[in-house]
Amino acid sequence: MNDQKRKIAVLGSTGSIGTQALDVISRYPDRFEAYALVANNQVDRLLEQVRRFKPEVVVIANESKYAALKEALSDLPVKVWAGAEAIEQVVQNTEIDIVLTAMVGFSGLKPTISALKARKTIALANKETLVIAGELITRLALENRAAILPVDSEHSAIFQCLNGEGSNEIEKILLTASGGPFRNFSMSQLQQVTREQALHHPNWNMGAKVTIDSSTLMNKGLEMIEARWLFDVNPSQIEIIVHPQSIIHSMVQFKDRSIMAQLSLPDMRMPIQYAFSYPERIPSDVKPVNFFELSTLTFEKPDTKRFRNLGLAYESIEKGGNMPCIMNAANEIAVELFLQEKIGFLQMSELIEQTLTKTVFIQNPSLEDYIQTDTEARNIALETSKRHQVAKFPGSDF
Repeated sequence: MNDQKRKIAVLGSTGSIGTQALDVISRYPDRFEAYALVANNQVDRLLEQVRRFKPEVVVIANESKYAALKEALSDLPVKVWAGAEAIEQVVQNTEIDIVLTAMVGFSGLKPTISALKARKTIALANKETLVIAGELITRLALENRAAILPVDSEHSAIFQCLNGEGSNEIEKILLTASGGPFRNFSMSQLQQVTREQALHHPNWNMGAKVTIDSSTLMNKGLEMIEARWLFDVNPSQIEIIVHPQSIIHSMVQFKDRSIMAQLSLPDMRMPIQYAFSYPERIPSDVKPVNFFELSTLTFEKPDTKRFRNLGLAYESIEKGGNMPCIMNAANEIAVELFLQEKIGFLQMSELIEQTLTKTVFIQNPSLEDYIQTDTEARNIALETSKRHQVAKFPGSDF
């Protein structure tokens, strides 16, 4: 990585993480440069970003939007590309130092692989990449001596707790969760949860998909699997702790029973900035924690009976193989259907569980197997859902 200005490719620049990453870049123009911007569909927002940050390359994943984007940028000396293959190519550019992977879901897998093979430093915000193919991704990182720096607030916290610890053995990772907006809801209340309710997170400002995942605790299941691969621990060494205030972002317990914790107010710009500037810490305009204003910090055990997704995540990673890939694909479909108000809140878990039982299990999957599994699981989830959809407030009848 360059000692001077770091050139960054922002994959998912128009999303929540992407826009906050550009906020960080704009604050430190002498340190960071947005060399490439990649978006899926949002042409108008992407155009605003290109005109402000003047990247060398811009890529729109949706090829049908290419002509409009190219025409709108005809007055600027920027390269305009389109399509999935273009994303895989742009991350290999020799000028790029850091690739921020903030694309949603399965779409982040191939660009991450491409960047690792080009020995780029990965600022990982796409947790699904490690959920889907953790063994493959970590092996590629080691083979190519490419660093993976976590951007999720919890994994950034764990990473910071481990700095300077060398070979000291981790006894347990304490992965904190806000509990989402429904942690005190009964099963009957969860049955009636609406799209609008689920999109309102009490602490964090996030995109729609991750906000729904947070409300079902699937987000914490995905983060548990991500932590398993990032920090080379067994799932049994990762304990989920519900911490509604979201001040302690995670903790590490060592074999001497000492516990290290990282604390800050909930603001994603902090872990993004840390990944961009690592190993240096640079000033931040995020408000510091004022302990005298905190009335209390509380901790609870998660309820896997009401929030079944967390249990499904543990079961998937324990079985291994392509099971986490199946779970992720089914969850992406379930969230999409819930956002379309085609299935209810509790039906998301039921749809995922059905898909896990119906999709072909592969013990030692290749990249091609992961791609095939993703397609198969999505099709099974969609077919299963069609037999049980109702317009609104559906019953749990999967």
